[in-house]
Amino acid sequence: MARILIVEDERPIRNLIQRNLELIGHTCVGIDNGVSALEIMASERFDLLIFDIMLPGLSGYELIGHADGTPTIFVTAKEGINDRLKGLSLGADDYIVKPFEIQELILRVRAVLRRTKKDDKKLEFDDIVIDFSAKKVFKNGLEAILTPKEYSLLETLILNRNIALSREKLISLVWGFDYEGDTRTVDVHIRQLRAKLGLGDRLKTLYKTGYRFEL
Repeated sequence: MARILIVEDERPIRNLIQRNLELIGHTCVGIDNGVSALEIMASERFDLLIFDIMLPGLSGYELIGHADGTPTIFVTAKEGINDRLKGLSLGADDYIVKPFEIQELILRVRAVLRRTKKDDKKLEFDDIVIDFSAKKVFKNGLEAILTPKEYSLLETLILNRNIALSREKLISLVWGFDYEGDTRTVDVHIRQLRAKLGLGDRLKTLYKTGYRFEL
């Protein structure tokens, strides 16, 4: 997993991002000002930088000039199109506007890490191997044949591991916002995944809520 620097002066937001990224296996360092961030960037290596733009000392715009090619995501309240264009033109790999949903941030972090070859291509646990590049799953050394939706659901649960996901959230992440069926389709696909992969105590059903994959 990745080593991530989070530079955000609002403690609740910084802690939210750090806690959730650590839950899914990343190592995070949280900093509350631009000057300290520049110092640690000069002395330590990171796989991903997450910057607010409006920071004490040095702005995110100034910090990205010292990123030296490290993938960078801006997470900011500056929502104007000119701000987005400036952030992206300075070299940001993504630009997320506050307020944001933590699952969206997690997926965007994953996308940037995958695109920049900083993320794991495979995950192994118990008797299962998941090859994210090939979108294949193996159990006891044999390929488990999953439908595209079964694979997408499994991948979404794993990328958001240790985080509770409601059925509605899983519908939006896997089936899309325009899906017109009901949430019981999630339960059907969960049963199919359990039948094909087992998953034991890894995949938890949360009463009246949804599911959580524990790893």
